[in-house]
Amino acid sequence: MLKNLLFIILIFFACLHCCDKKLNLSYINGTNDSIPQKKISEENLKSWHLKDLELDNLPGISLDKAYDSIINNRNNSEEVIVAIIDMPLNIYHEDLRQNIWINKKEISNNGLDDDNNGYIDDINGWNFIGNVNGETSKFVNYEYTRILKKYDSDFENNLITDSLLYKTYLRARDKYEKRLQYAIEDTSYINIQKRGKSLAKETLSKFFIDDNYSIKDLDSLKNLHPKDSIIKLHTRWMKALIKYEFTDEYIDLYKLKADERLDKLLNKDYNDRIIIGDNSDSLNEKNYGSPEINIYNGFFDHGTLIAGLIAARRDNNIGTKGISDNIKIMPLSISAFGDEHDKDIALAIRYAVDNGARVINMSFGKEFSLYKKWVFDAIKYAEQNDVLIVKSAGNNGKDLEYFEVYPNDNNYFNREEVADNFLMVGATNYYINKNMIPSFSNYGSSNVDVFAPGVEIYTTSVTKEKYELIDGGTSLSCAVTSGVAALVRSHYPNLTASQVKHILMDSGLEYTYDVRVNDTLLPFNQLSKSGKVINAYNALIMADSISKKK
Repeated sequence: MLKNLLFIILIFFACLHCCDKKLNLSYINGTNDSIPQKKISEENLKSWHLKDLELDNLPGISLDKAYDSIINNRNNSEEVIVAIIDMPLNIYHEDLRQNIWINKKEISNNGLDDDNNGYIDDINGWNFIGNVNGETSKFVNYEYTRILKKYDSDFENNLITDSLLYKTYLRARDKYEKRLQYAIEDTSYINIQKRGKSLAKETLSKFFIDDNYSIKDLDSLKNLHPKDSIIKLHTRWMKALIKYEFTDEYIDLYKLKADERLDKLLNKDYNDRIIIGDNSDSLNEKNYGSPEINIYNGFFDHGTLIAGLIAARRDNNIGTKGISDNIKIMPLSISAFGDEHDKDIALAIRYAVDNGARVINMSFGKEFSLYKKWVFDAIKYAEQNDVLIVKSAGNNGKDLEYFEVYPNDNNYFNREEVADNFLMVGATNYYINKNMIPSFSNYGSSNVDVFAPGVEIYTTSVTKEKYELIDGGTSLSCAVTSGVAALVRSHYPNLTASQVKHILMDSGLEYTYDVRVNDTLLPFNQLSKSGKVINAYNALIMADSISKKK
């Protein structure tokens, strides 16, 4: 038994599976700063989020355990469509292509809306930030830039007296000014790095045939010329760039984003719908976008990362494993570098609902929302049609009781939820100690519903290697949760979206020891509404019990 670690089995539920398995609602009660934990192997690190606390000493979601003792003994499940509202993604990736949704009612490339759903040639989904010429927006305004663009003149001329709107405007202006200062400094920084590397390469070219030198090679050169200050400076510079993987490709992409942050994201004169050609202030104008969603490169990478966590093939013995092979991914592209438009969010949700999705994954977020009612209405529309929405809590390291992240399902005027089909997910680490919540994850006893693994996870990628170990983000925990939600809906299709939401919250593992949040220590179970981390094994058992009672 682990030192200072107490497993208390709560038998509050008589939830029996077909093979008489009991629901494990253990919670961990500990107060010491470092609960003993074995060193994690590289192989286990790649899949720690699927492991079990008791069997593997890793605080994952017990998916491997669920397959070994429950899922592999069942043969009655149905296909579930999960809509990924995100960036464009690689639908031909070797580990994803079999699990991409196909609109069987649409005939490819005939220029007609065969299924009369309002979208022409939407074979695999829809790109809301593209156009019929094959162009896709890469850089768009921040939402606070749009707010200033829309209201600067009105407030300067006292044409609006709405005090709540004015408070939002002031917050947006403050955020804009701080971000502008950061953008100026960031652009200067990367220009210095680019120039420094160029000068260093020029100096080093006199001693090396090509750029393929190591830190050891640079140290040897410096030792051969101990009194040459130029060589000393440039070898030190290049060593730092190699250490932190500042490749030419990385620097060029960094510089592009830094430059475009000033030129487009923070530019109040920039029309970020110029490629799309619609009016983003009108929800009624829906005839825009493109069926081309297979746009992926080093820039558009996020959607592919998320898709792998949910639905990478489990049966092909390559790459990584998603949650289930009975999931079909419906790609809906709305995200570029900048903030998503509320119009695109709302219409993407409605598209997902109307075209058969039962779970919607939204691994994105922003601090402001111009048209939150449009999104609220779309969330309610999904609820009316029994579709579950899973949303990342955000990576600001903030308490969502006092910090807004959109989209959400909370009416911030009275703190009530507008619907019961919306699940907000924070991120956990693989440490079973005070560092269990990574510093970036948002939290909140009312506005975050549950936590899930979101650090150091191996998934599908658009890089040359096709797979990547991602450092972390609530985007990852959101995707893991969406996969488990789809798994439950696949095996228990008679359960409603609301029931699945509460099953994921109620069946998780509860940790009661203190964890670090910002500069303080708080009990883990006080940082979300459920106080728990999702657990696929428990969720399936609870789902079985509830399903039998219907």
